[in-house]
Amino acid sequence: MMLPITAWREQYGGHYWKDESRLGKTTCFFRCDKRASSLIDSAPTTPQMAAMTIFGSAFLHSSTADPVAGGSLRRSSALRLLPSSFTRAWFFGTRGSRISCRTSAPAHSAISGSEESELKSGPKDFLHISDFDKATILKIINQAAEVKALLKSGDRTFLPFKGKTMAMIFAKPSMRTRVSFETGFFLLGGHAIYLGPDDIQMGKREETRDVARVLSRYNDVIMARVFAHQDILDLAKYSSVPVINGLTDYNHPCQIMADALTIVEHIGRLEGTKIVYVGDGNNIVHSWLLLASVVPFHFVCACPKGFEPDEKTVDKARNAGISKIEITNDPKEAVRGADVVYADVWASMGQKEEAAYRKQKFQGFQIDEALMEIAGPQAYFMHCLPAERGIEVTDGVIEAPNSIVFPQAENRMHAQNAIMLHLFGL
Repeated sequence: MMLPITAWREQYGGHYWKDESRLGKTTCFFRCDKRASSLIDSAPTTPQMAAMTIFGSAFLHSSTADPVAGGSLRRSSALRLLPSSFTRAWFFGTRGSRISCRTSAPAHSAISGSEESELKSGPKDFLHISDFDKATILKIINQAAEVKALLKSGDRTFLPFKGKTMAMIFAKPSMRTRVSFETGFFLLGGHAIYLGPDDIQMGKREETRDVARVLSRYNDVIMARVFAHQDILDLAKYSSVPVINGLTDYNHPCQIMADALTIVEHIGRLEGTKIVYVGDGNNIVHSWLLLASVVPFHFVCACPKGFEPDEKTVDKARNAGISKIEITNDPKEAVRGADVVYADVWASMGQKEEAAYRKQKFQGFQIDEALMEIAGPQAYFMHCLPAERGIEVTDGVIEAPNSIVFPQAENRMHAQNAIMLHLFGL
């Protein structure tokens, strides 16, 4: 008789649901996100078990109603009842022994569209900071600090991504995004695959939805750095594995998570701080606004007229009623009492033909020593990089003792590691 291992939900987390009709018995689909073998290895007190992977989840069953008490699994004839249309991978093992695997490929799937959708609903994609609540955001930041300390200590035994692969899609090139994701994933045991603009040509040579479906069958996670925000939304919609927003023209959530970690490290807290951004109301500003809709702090964007951030995003942050939000055209007044003064380039990638025009429009918005003096001695300077020294910030400011630009850049890796740990449920 096959019985669901419901105790696994309590011990390891995850989701399950019952289906009375699948094999004429009550069965339990348990979401463990491709971690069946690691769960078995890490839990020697659990019974031997079988797992059938279905779209990245696992179907677990045991011959005992109390699996944690130590039941055993025989190579039951019930396994032969499994429909041949399923993608199967059976894991058989004994306590303390290695697990062997046997697979067979189906001609088609027997799982309905609604069931496939429910299977996808487990680990959330990381597309916008505001998709998560305050407790989750702070948990990710805290875990980033813990894993950073572990790596800084020289310990290389923490390998939660061992056996996992990540596809990295770059429609926009970036040194920091590529190196931080690839190095971070490697240091925690995983393997990252770089896919540049000429490798995929997503949306041109191949539709985004097709790219998502293919890559999610090869990889455990997809990171994409793209132009149009709709591309990241489409990737997430059609992918069966977590999708991470490495940047779009609308927002840059991984950067702001790294910024939040950096602020906590240097100021001791994020809540209640005053963050002043000076420059173009771009994707960085949108991400700060989305964070301000979840975590309480004072956010000010000082930008020239006509370069304000998206009105709907500003309204979202204000209507959340959590943070104080100001949009102003006066940088000198904006920076008074700031804990952080933040800059970005005036012409982002894809706007370089506007560089001369923007340089003229942004006169008076350069962060120089005089502006930092108005902010006060407590103010740190931050920049998401790359910086155009002498344009949006002076060389003296970026090299000053209160500049935390390079710890900020390093924290991209640690924040992103923590994001992936969260998406994998680790």
